[in-house]
Amino acid sequence: MPRQPGSAGRRAATAIASIVSLTLPLTACSADGSAGGSAKERSGGELTFALSSDPTCVDPHQAVTNDAMYALRGVVDSLTDQDPRTGKIAPWLATSWEVAEDASRFTFHLRSGATFSDGTPVDAEAVRKNLDAVAALGARSMLGAGYLQGYRRTEVVDAHTVRVVFAGPNAQFLQATSTPTLGLLSPATLRRAAEQRCAGPVIGSGPFTLKSYTPDKSVELDRRDDYRWGSSLWRGRGAARLDRITFQVVPESGVRSGSLTSGQVDAIAGVAPQDEAGLKAQRVSVVSRANPGVPVALSANTASPLGADVAVRRALQAAVDREEVVATVLSPSYRAATSSLSSTTDDYRDNAALLRHDTGRAASLLDAAGWRTGADGIRVKDGRKLNLEVILGTNFGPNQTALELIQQQVKKAGIGLTLRVLSIADYQKARAAGDYDLAWGNGTRSDPDILRTAFSSKLLNLSRIDDTTLERELDAQASAADPGRRAAHVATAQRRVLEQAYQIPVFEMTSVFGLSQRVHGVVFDSASGLQFHDAWLS
Repeated sequence: MPRQPGSAGRRAATAIASIVSLTLPLTACSADGSAGGSAKERSGGELTFALSSDPTCVDPHQAVTNDAMYALRGVVDSLTDQDPRTGKIAPWLATSWEVAEDASRFTFHLRSGATFSDGTPVDAEAVRKNLDAVAALGARSMLGAGYLQGYRRTEVVDAHTVRVVFAGPNAQFLQATSTPTLGLLSPATLRRAAEQRCAGPVIGSGPFTLKSYTPDKSVELDRRDDYRWGSSLWRGRGAARLDRITFQVVPESGVRSGSLTSGQVDAIAGVAPQDEAGLKAQRVSVVSRANPGVPVALSANTASPLGADVAVRRALQAAVDREEVVATVLSPSYRAATSSLSSTTDDYRDNAALLRHDTGRAASLLDAAGWRTGADGIRVKDGRKLNLEVILGTNFGPNQTALELIQQQVKKAGIGLTLRVLSIADYQKARAAGDYDLAWGNGTRSDPDILRTAFSSKLLNLSRIDDTTLERELDAQASAADPGRRAAHVATAQRRVLEQAYQIPVFEMTSVFGLSQRVHGVVFDSASGLQFHDAWLS
């Protein structure tokens, strides 16, 4: 059943953060691959991890894909961390903080002794330079632009105290400080041009250093031996156990699975649904965790002639059979979408009634809008065929198969879909250019402000939406210091996105990993990524 919002008591406890309590933790939120825990813990060794796509950019301030975050999380520390079991914000580089009553000012008290791997101190001035740098990136930091909406300045109170000031309330910012997007980089790295940082090297204060990045091939991290300032959520605060982590780019899901069972790699991301059972049969640990945020969906480009037609969008919404997609293409690790937020995101509301599969209703909507069935079964209006171009990336194996099934489903209502499969880099370029009718994808974040990131005209707005009603609700939830008021605005925004069919949600993304029996101590973070600081190999 969908998770309902937390109690008033929990909301009071989490205060401004409005963060998520995830529903699918394994034991102690562990993704440990061990069978019985009998192996003796030890340090050393190299863990080889297969990614499903190239990170494309190794600057965490600019990176946007899950695969990039998996590889970069160990390079940068954050001001705070987020407990994946309770959703509470926990100390990391900041030992404590205060939030102004209207959530427009955040004061952080930093631990002493932390340094970047080039030896410079992680102090208040470094925090100021990092937040200023993310703000200066603008749209280049697709996630950071939303986190720092309304950012005015960071004040250095003293060497270990900073105050972050916004033009108005920014209820989501505390949770944002736990993300790798706002992870801290050395001042020397920040002086380099944005394009240069994407290619590396980048210098952080994390438990690993970036040894190398070879596009479309690998990311290599080395342990930092003098590391002593880990997150309060980690088992240990000192140096990591592993000597090195090598992230190999292996786009083909079958090759990733084969490499894991043959011992060529120790762990893989993006386990394909059809591979789950086979891996388990070979004593591979398959672990999964639902991703909070925006579910996998067809997002309309309302600037395109077909995407601008609300009748077409609503008909498409009704024509998609989500349960069939999950049952046919995916696995029990996944669930059909029931709102414009995944059910594991705080302030989620169940809007399944708006997403009910009904081909007859889809046909009626198109009839009423003047779309007539053509000779080939695809509808036509004013000489234009109802054939929408869908762009999709190659970062998730079932993407194309799921869309091919959806093609068949919506054709019953007279809607045609043409699929354009792109590399991740080309997909991002196409979205920025608006060269499509529908875009297939999802977004991961624990905080419901991800709706504003996706749909506000002031931020990404890749759907080119001009909707003052939606804009008002997105702004209101971002500025609501009271958790109850914020939840109400989030609920209204979720419903508005679906009523206008700006987004046609299909299923909730789940992170599914395969771990060999020699991998121990890997844990999930709040965004359903993996944390490697405590990992070790038997």
